Formats: sequence, C-alpha cells, structure tokens
Amino acid sequence: MNKLITYLHKVPVWITSFCILMSFNACKKDNNNRDNVVAPPSPLGTLGLYQFGNGLNKRIFVQITRVGTQTVNYASIFDTGSSGMTMDADGLIPASMITSSGIQVTGDSVEVNGITVTSRTGILSYGDLTGLTREYGNLAYATVTIGNSAQGSLTTKRIPFFMYYKIVDSKGNQLAKHAADVFGVGPGSGYGNIPVSSPLAAFNYPANVTNGFKLAALNSTSFDAKGTYVAGLLTVGLVNTDLTSSGFIMHPLTYTATNGYSPNIPATITYNNTSVAAKVLFDTGTPSVSTIENTRETKALGQLPDNSTVTITTERGFTYTYTTNSNGNLTEIQNPNISGDFRSIMSIDFFVNNLFLTDYTNHQIGLKNK
Repeated sequence: MNKLITYLHKVPVWITSFCILMSFNACKKDNNNRDNVVAPPSPLGTLGLYQFGNGLNKRIFVQITRVGTQTVNYASIFDTGSSGMTMDADGLIPASMITSSGIQVTGDSVEVNGITVTSRTGILSYGDLTGLTREYGNLAYATVTIGNSAQGSLTTKRIPFFMYYKIVDSKGNQLAKHAADVFGVGPGSGYGNIPVSSPLAAFNYPANVTNGFKLAALNSTSFDAKGTYVAGLLTVGLVNTDLTSSGFIMHPLTYTATNGYSPNIPATITYNNTSVAAKVLFDTGTPSVSTIENTRETKALGQLPDNSTVTITTERGFTYTYTTNSNGNLTEIQNPNISGDFRSIMSIDFFVNNLFLTDYTNHQIGLKNK
C-alpha cells in the first residue's frame, strides 16, 4: 500500500451477504460400472468484494466476519501492495486490555476469544518520506473468516496478524478505530520482528489447486460512498488453466532474505516522450494517484497534466497504456531521492482495466488486459 494517508477513512460496517461459489466434485460411475471419471479441479471459492468511492479516491474491501472465536463485521482494505493482515484491537479483545500506551499482555502471550496476543510489539508504516502513517500494536495469531454464513465463507488456518491499538497519520493525528484495517495479499513476508504474510496463502487447498488468487477487473461504475458489493471479483485458488492458457503474462518474483518475494515488477515507463526504467508495484491500496519515480526529476512532486499518455511495458511483454485526466488516472512524478521510495506505483485505477493474479506457490504475478 502506498500513501495510505491520502485516504484513511472509517467505512461503514455492512451487514451483507458475500457470494461464494464452492464447487466440490465427486467421482462418478455410470450404469456400465466403468472406471471413475474425475472432474477437473475447481478453485477453493469465488467471493465478492465491496467497491467504495468518494470523489477521485477508491477502495476495495473484503468482509471479515470472525477472528478466532469472536464474531465481527469489519471491512478490511484489500491491498495487493502489502503483505499481512492488520486489525484494530477494539472489538477483538476486552477493552480492559487496551490502553493509550499499548495492549496489556502478561508474560509471553495471552489467549482470549480464540486469539493469541503476544508480547511482541512493533510499528508498521505505510507511505514514503513525503508522508507516513504508523500503526502501533502487537503480533497476534488466530483463524480468520472472510465472507459470511448466509451465502458461504472461507476460514484461514491459524495465521499471524498485527493487532494495533492506535494509528497515527503523518501530522500526528490519531485516527478512528478500525480506520485502516488492512488485508494485505502481497507475496512478501515479514516486517522486522512482525512475521506476517498474506491471509490468502493460508488455506488448505484441494489437490491440483495452486495456492494463490485471481482478481477480476473492477467495475468502473460501482464505486460509490455507500459501498457496492460486486460478486465474483476474487477467486481463491488457481487451477492449471489460470496459469497456462488464460492469457495472463507471468512475471517471476525476486526473493530477498528481509521481506521474502517482492511484488515489484521490472518495466519501462514512458510519459511525455520520457522513458524511465522502473520497478512497478500494482497496488489496489493506492486509492487515487499513481507515482512514477525518476531520479532525473528535480522537483519533489509534479503531477502530469491532463491528457498525458503513460505506457508501462514489463520485461515479460505486458503492456498497458492510459491517459491522465481530471476524473481519474491521476499520475505524479517523484524523485526517489526525495520520496525515499524507489518503486513506481500504479493505483487502483489500473485494476479497472486489467486482471491480476498472484501465484504464491510458484512465486509469480500474472497481468492481463481486460
């Protein structure tokens, strides 16, 4: 997630049904008692997400309905630009454990509501040197349910997540409870001493189903201030056709000992007759403004004028071209020596016109034009 501070907002908690298509095919025999015919593998499930919009800013949310044994109803930011789940402690553990200076844990850990809260504390930061938002809290462990019982749900294995007790923006303002619950689905792992990773990598997958997910193109007309449920956006679990014959261009990921596999993809970005080599992050967690990092730019920030044409071409041959305008595809140029961030980041607008796939097993990201 980049520049979380641009659009941190307490969204409504929706009591709504998630649509999950669960296909479990059994072996059959016909009347002639011939050999069993095994149906092809199916994804673990297909879920809807909520699309939320307020002016130029957009978000997509996944519904969280249970953490440990605690029934909840929270909207968590679906974020391809970070790894691991973060959630406010409010509503998960007794209020008596939450103070202005931290979460009270006796000894190494405490078990409450099916959640193990450890004494290991940390700070998670989102953004860059031009503005950082920080979450303060503890490492915790629990199972997590996404979706709901009315139309189906998926429950993870027991996963590590970051339970925060306060969140502070770049100006020092403390934000509202659950203002920035994040469902980070990136391929990386670990933030210092907080070893969190994507919750979507923590399911028991059937045979011949690959650990990963596929995100359909978002609906450009479904972003509104109430939050519109859009069915079928998220497929959990990948089958062979997703990886070999569905038109995705695959990009192998680079591993680092510090953060695991990086979602940043080598590419060339061209804008206004300027070309720059880039490491591109395709980020649903950036709500409005894409950023191109260029060391030759002398200004800290510089927004491209309307009707500028931007083309991204990855080393594997995926190409996407868009035009900036006052209603969307806003793009700014930064110098990484000023921002402190070398990544060029494509905002959620990219996901309106493209499909996105992450394969956790084979460590690759797939991109496909709509």
